[in-house]
Amino acid sequence: MRTARNYIAREIFRSTSVVLIALLGLFTFFTLVDELDTVGEKFPLSALFYLQLLTMPTRLYDLLPIGLLIGAILALAGLAQRNELVIFRVSGISGMGLIRMLWTIALPLIVGAMLLSEFLTPYAETKSSEANLVMRGKVEGGMLNTGYWFKEPTLTGGMRVINIGKLQTSGNVANLRMFEYSDGVTLVSMSQADTGRFVDGKLVMTNVIENKISPAAKNSLADARVNDGPLMTVHNLPERTVETTLTAERLVARILTPERMSLFALRDYIEYLNKNQLQSDRQVVAVWRKLAYPFTLLVMLTIAAPISFMQTRRGGVGAKVFIGILMGTGFFMINQLALNVGLLYKWPPVVTALLPNISAMLIALGCVLLMENRNAIAASNKRFLLWGKSPI
Repeated sequence: MRTARNYIAREIFRSTSVVLIALLGLFTFFTLVDELDTVGEKFPLSALFYLQLLTMPTRLYDLLPIGLLIGAILALAGLAQRNELVIFRVSGISGMGLIRMLWTIALPLIVGAMLLSEFLTPYAETKSSEANLVMRGKVEGGMLNTGYWFKEPTLTGGMRVINIGKLQTSGNVANLRMFEYSDGVTLVSMSQADTGRFVDGKLVMTNVIENKISPAAKNSLADARVNDGPLMTVHNLPERTVETTLTAERLVARILTPERMSLFALRDYIEYLNKNQLQSDRQVVAVWRKLAYPFTLLVMLTIAAPISFMQTRRGGVGAKVFIGILMGTGFFMINQLALNVGLLYKWPPVVTALLPNISAMLIALGCVLLMENRNAIAASNKRFLLWGKSPI
């Protein structure tokens, strides 16, 4: 059994590696061709290659399920074509035994995928965002025309809204605006700063223009009367420090796509969003999808398993492999579509993440059992038809 498992694992890993290299090269080539019009004096070709190199871990993470599916189908179809799977079947390996063997083979891939998801991909995405800031002067993730917006409570029971117009490297920011409310609706101050940095739970702003609104301003405007003192005072401060729950890591989390963040970063960002009464459905779904990612790899191998039971003596293996690849690719697309549909109709995150995987797994297992017991099913149907045949 161990010899057979090692042999099948070697064939699957070899085919999957070839497929992933081909897919990575193909997608990278298309992206390079699409981005060539951005190359110029300020953005040389070497910078484009560097950015594409940083996107390799993310692209590998996205393509691993479909690459594993195609590689497993090609490997198992090759074994079936050479009648090697017949030897495995004769030696006592059943259909479910083959599936368990495939699931065991997937364990190293699952470990590698988790390491890629938790460490390499978030690091590469962060470096890619910083490189885009330096080379292109912009990042696209989560940014509105007016910049990035954050809301948080203050220590006095009020509310603070922070607007960051521009991001810089190392977690620094520029073009800040800060609105502070005493009771959530009454504006008490507005500050503008050229730059800012996060240090030990504090936001240190430099070159600050602070506009403080008098507490009597609300009543004066409501009663339409002239106040004795000024309604607003303006202060120019070289530096102002504000205690905040916003950190450089949470700022980066706003930029990154939730699926590109690590589970620890997602958990911290979800706590921040919930504490400030902000919507966190997208991040919660991302957590469940990351937890379901290993299960997706098992589903891909299960879909490939029925290929091993195909009869190759009559030909047509290529067409059957192509159909299997289409089915797996369709499942992968539906799995991605379920994210948007689930968010649109507010499905529970568990359903959004696991429903496509569980459905595909049950269908694939049913196909394996059906193909393994097709002779018994055919004999049973034959007896049923003969029993039900009316006499002449």
